[in-house]
Parts: sequence; structure tokens; C-alpha cells
Amino acid sequence: MSTATREIYFVKRPVGMVGVDSFRIESSRLSDLSQGDVLVQIRYLSVDPYMRGRMNDNRSYVAPFALNTVMTGGAVGQVIQSRDPAIHEGDWVFGQLPWADYALVQGDGLKVLDSHLPPTTALHVLGLTGLTAYFGLLSVGAAKSGDTVVVSGAAGAVGSVVGQIAKINGCHVIGIAGSDDKLRMLLDDYGFDGAINYKYQNVAATLGQITKGVDVYFDNVGGPISDAVISHINDFGRIAICGQIALYNNVAPDLAPRIILPLLLTRRATAQGFIVSDYSRDFKLALSQLGHWYSEGRLKIREDIVQGLEYAPQAFLRLFEGANLGKQLVYLP
Repeated sequence: MSTATREIYFVKRPVGMVGVDSFRIESSRLSDLSQGDVLVQIRYLSVDPYMRGRMNDNRSYVAPFALNTVMTGGAVGQVIQSRDPAIHEGDWVFGQLPWADYALVQGDGLKVLDSHLPPTTALHVLGLTGLTAYFGLLSVGAAKSGDTVVVSGAAGAVGSVVGQIAKINGCHVIGIAGSDDKLRMLLDDYGFDGAINYKYQNVAATLGQITKGVDVYFDNVGGPISDAVISHINDFGRIAICGQIALYNNVAPDLAPRIILPLLLTRRATAQGFIVSDYSRDFKLALSQLGHWYSEGRLKIREDIVQGLEYAPQAFLRLFEGANLGKQLVYLP
């Protein structure tokens, strides 16, 4: 018997700030399973800032979403039926799955999860989020003991893991976020050494007061915050460019201060963008290390969960409103 499901379609390319009118929910029925197929009941969707870039019809490191197709992204769920001998009914699995109640997919596109770990960890600290933080900080940023590390978007999923890995490696860590609740989380839950609320504190002036310059800047946001941090970059400092969420909804190009390139020159600093898939051959080793730190309680994550498939678009918008406190997920009951 075919399975009834609901699916969220991407129907309108946003101009400027994305809105709920870019999405539509529809009901459909899935076909019966063929050999190699797996029927998954999706339980948690990950919504992530990079998805905004895929809504533009521009060249990037990943193809744009096609209009009038079902949204896809990282998700975990439970297997309801399987015609893949390596995957069994009841298994928790991770994959790039549709925004839907159920998905019918080939088993070779799924990863069976460790039953001893919370399944949602595959969507953050023990998944691409953790890997992005790990390689961005340690490979691109080359952070080492004694460095001063500054993280923008520090209360988000990637930023919070970056700060904790930096602390594990003996760094002095300053986080930048947009609410006092987020600052308390950085200091009390994640052990950051300092935190700056960019909404009412002058980032450049505060960094000048509490640091002797920045050795590593992990940039999740871009815009004026990054201008302020880079003004304090030390000689031979490193800037890991992970995201530019402050710019994703811009209609026109942002005009940055031209002082940044002279600073990189005179301070012999480096700025490098990166995509986590560049490091895929080392994923297994990195996940082993992340799992070790997690099992020891040295890596923590806070999940911000919105309930209901129909509210996935609103959960996505929360990322650009700064409303999420930790990793933004959607739970499908």
C-alpha cells in the first residue's frame, strides 16, 4: 500500500529577505518499494543558513534549488520498511532528505546511526556542523594553544562548537552574539572566556579593551561585525570564512571598508574561505575525535526545536532573525 505524506515545495525565489511565501505544502502518496528502496519516517529536519544561497539562481559550490521541487536538507528518521539488506526496520538513519513526513530513497544514500547516541547529534555536533567547526578552526584557522580566537555567530550551531574546540585546544575564546541570553550560554554552558553583544556594544572598541589582538577569527556572519574584528587581527593572524549570513538577503552588493586588504598585507594575515566537503577524506578521523570529546562531555550543544513539518519555513526564517538559541531543528511528531 502506498504511503500518504506531506511535502514542502520551494516555489518562489526570494528577493531580499526570504519569506514564507517562498514555500508551499502539498499532500501526495509515495509509490511502493522497489529493490534497494527504504521508506523513512522523517523525525528531525536540519535548517541551515547555506540553504538561503541555494534559493538564488547563481553559480555557487552547490547547485541552486529548482523551483517547484521539494526542499531537501540534512535529516534523520526511522526506517519503516526496507528492501536494502544493509538497513533494517527500526534503524535510525541520516541523509539528504526531503522536507516531508516520509521519504522513499535508495539505501545507499543513507547512513545508519549509532543506536547508543541521540540521533539528532548527526545533525550537529557529530555531523557536518561539527566537521565544519573542526576543519575550519584547526585546518583553515590553524588554531593552537595560547591563541586568541574570536567567533562571530558564536551562539549558533557551528559557532558554539568552534568555541568549545578552541577551548579544548588551549585557546582564549571570545564569542560575538546578539542577545544577553546567548552571551550567558556562551559563558556558562560552553566555557567561553568572553562574549560581546553586537547589538549594544561596540565590537571594535570592546575587543580593544579585552584582547591584545586576534590570532584566529572564525567568521560566520560577515558585514560590519567582521570589519570590526579584522581591524584587530594580529600579525600572521588567520581568518576562516565559514559563512556570511549578514549578507545572504542583500539585494545589492555590500560595500566593505577598503582597509581590510591593507590590514591583511601589513599584518601578513591570511583569509580563506572553505567548504567542509574539501576535507571529506579526513571525515572519519575527525568524527572519531568529535565523538570522543562528546562522550567525555567536553562538547555540548543546545537544540532549538520547532515542532511540525508545516512550520519548517518559519524555523528557517528564525536563523535570519537571530531567534534561534543553538542548533535549529524541526521535529516531526
